[in-house]
Amino acid sequence: MQRLFKTQPKLCTFSLSSHLIFNSKSKTSLATLFPFSMRDLIVTALILFVAVAFCILLQRLDPSAGFATPVFVLTVLLTSRLTTGYFWGLFSAVLGVIAVNFFFTFPYWAFNLTITGYPLSFLTFLSVSVITSALTTKTRQLDKLRMENEKIRMRADLLRSVSHDIRTPLTSIIGSTSAVLDNPDLSQEDRRSLLEDVKQEAQWLIRTVENLLSITRIGSDRTELNKQLEPVEEVLAEAVQKARKRLPDIKFSVEVPAELLMVPMDPILIEQVLSNLIENAVIHGQTTTAIHLRAEKTEDGFAAFSVRDNGQGISPALLPHLFDYSIRHASPPSGDGKRNMGLGLSVCSAVVKAHGGRLTAHNHPDGAEFIFCLPMPPADPAISTDLSEEETL
Repeated sequence: MQRLFKTQPKLCTFSLSSHLIFNSKSKTSLATLFPFSMRDLIVTALILFVAVAFCILLQRLDPSAGFATPVFVLTVLLTSRLTTGYFWGLFSAVLGVIAVNFFFTFPYWAFNLTITGYPLSFLTFLSVSVITSALTTKTRQLDKLRMENEKIRMRADLLRSVSHDIRTPLTSIIGSTSAVLDNPDLSQEDRRSLLEDVKQEAQWLIRTVENLLSITRIGSDRTELNKQLEPVEEVLAEAVQKARKRLPDIKFSVEVPAELLMVPMDPILIEQVLSNLIENAVIHGQTTTAIHLRAEKTEDGFAAFSVRDNGQGISPALLPHLFDYSIRHASPPSGDGKRNMGLGLSVCSAVVKAHGGRLTAHNHPDGAEFIFCLPMPPADPAISTDLSEEETL
């Protein structure tokens, strides 16, 4: 008996905790289904106001037309689509029934519930409106859930890609440094060769980490690009200068307009895009010996940048999936698993899209070409200069 009484407080405590948790979950679910925000209130009020004004205008043109009901069903559909949760769609449905009765059912500007067939017709209208609201809101929630699942899948693909790419150069670095430390009798030439390999692998790892940080930055919901007007020839020259240090055997040429072309961009990210495209052209072009970079203003108000190589081109099977995270070259030219074009090109695509631009790729008779376009400001501040049309670096 004493043992029974001793366990009762624990049971009461457990029951109270369960009750509190249940209430908390109920409040959370209600807040999710029926949220309130000033934005949704303004959107709902604006849509209803436009619907009423539009119906009044149509009523003056043709008083006998029964247009109010479909207009307010459309109003419910728009409200449910543009607001969050179920509340505003249901609110719009109820208010739509009241508005149709008051403004657009004879006698006008008065409530009348005695008309023959009125309760059934307006109950049907209310049911259609409520069902429309619920289905539209549910579809919106499913779309949001599908987008979240897509983000999770992309992050998982990115993690697998980066994990595979980082493991191989790290293994190479450990092997090279171990060979130097464990073999004191190595010649100076062999030591230098091993340390050069370590340096190259470390530089590749740095570029991979930079790409990963850019993907994380661009993928953030609160991304703010540091966009400013930049002269395109300076951005191209900076990217080529860095590439020449890594790729001394490649011949680079740059072509820019005769007039100074200023483009709003985040220069660090755009330089990274150009560096990724250049490295991709050399590694996956396999036989690439020359790369031509060009910038020009298009007729539709964009600044177009192109990276053109004389390599073997892109496999037609890879073109539709070229900007996926996990794509891999069918036969890595160096025999290692780290030469993955997917991460670098996905970074390029994400950066260009964040700028409001587009990125495409295609083959030409002598190799492959990547073109990305960035939107120009409404007023083009291009200044005429004496720059040469083409410069070879």
